[in-house]
Amino acid sequence: MIIKSLKLKNFRNYDLLKIDFNHATNIFYGDNAQGKTNILEAVYLSGTTKSHRGTKDRDMIQFEREEAHIEAIVDKRGVPFQIDMHLKKNSPKGIAINKIPIKKASELFGIVHLVFFSPEDLNIIKNGPSERRRFMDLELSQIDKLYLSDLSNYNRVLNQRNRLLKDIVFNSGLKDTLDVWDKQLAVYGNKIIDRRNKFVYEINEIIKEIHFKLTGNKEEINLMYEPNVREFEFEEVIFRNRERDLKMKSTTSGPHKDDICFLANGLDIRKFGSQGQQRTAALSLKLSEIELIKSVIKDTPILLLDDVLSELDKNRQNYLLESIHDIQTLVTCTGLDEFVSKNFSINKVFQIKEGQIVKEN
Repeated sequence: MIIKSLKLKNFRNYDLLKIDFNHATNIFYGDNAQGKTNILEAVYLSGTTKSHRGTKDRDMIQFEREEAHIEAIVDKRGVPFQIDMHLKKNSPKGIAINKIPIKKASELFGIVHLVFFSPEDLNIIKNGPSERRRFMDLELSQIDKLYLSDLSNYNRVLNQRNRLLKDIVFNSGLKDTLDVWDKQLAVYGNKIIDRRNKFVYEINEIIKEIHFKLTGNKEEINLMYEPNVREFEFEEVIFRNRERDLKMKSTTSGPHKDDICFLANGLDIRKFGSQGQQRTAALSLKLSEIELIKSVIKDTPILLLDDVLSELDKNRQNYLLESIHDIQTLVTCTGLDEFVSKNFSINKVFQIKEGQIVKEN
């Protein structure tokens, strides 16, 4: 799977941009704040409908413009796909595949598979549980359409229930309607717990070997899913915690409170690991993500590396670069020295300056 070209109009700091990518390594270099990451963001957006930064559509549209347009041409096992995305300030984005508009964003999932790796990802172990839940959700949504549907429904019901818990303060008669929402929440919640459990098991099987090699055969890593409630006990737990939820005006238990535990040689590195250990485990996790997608889709994903190499030491840099030689990769960096010194094969180089490609070779 490769992305062949990208066109941008009124997106971030780009008035107009047209890029033809190489099927292997593409490097975007230039000073900070020139627009390198915006290119990767547009690619990620065209495959997932979401920004890796969590940015709202209106904030990605150029100042004083009403719309932005992204066009990506993707080749999937010899079959071309044209993905068009219109971002609008005051209405939902419009998406078309091969010039046919789609009604649901989920119809886009599965065409392009992307792995985004930024310096923030190196903190996934150190940061709070929400980062690790987001990792599970983004990954599973790309490889499992049913999960995406269940997650959307769960979040919708969760928001409705939370709103109801607040409204009950002013109208106690609404309390009787909680049962309906509780049942729905349990139905979708149990499906999410089950799929996340399988996912962590699958990732754990892959990460062990990668992490062992990456640490010079010194560390054995184990991932454990930590569900906030056990599957099939969810409805009972919600009922048991109802009074507490009413007091807090929020749903205090469920998959939206889940976590993943990372054990290195039996030590919980979320709490007790050094920064080096946490970063190595984060790199192992990203490489495992690539391998899992490969095994599921029987193809390679597109890798987006956003200024990550400068954050890694030489050993980890080398391991990462050796691991991605067979994958189309889009890399941003401030200079080319780190690639040249490692004899890394560079297929296409773009210099970015103030929202323009000023040099291409």
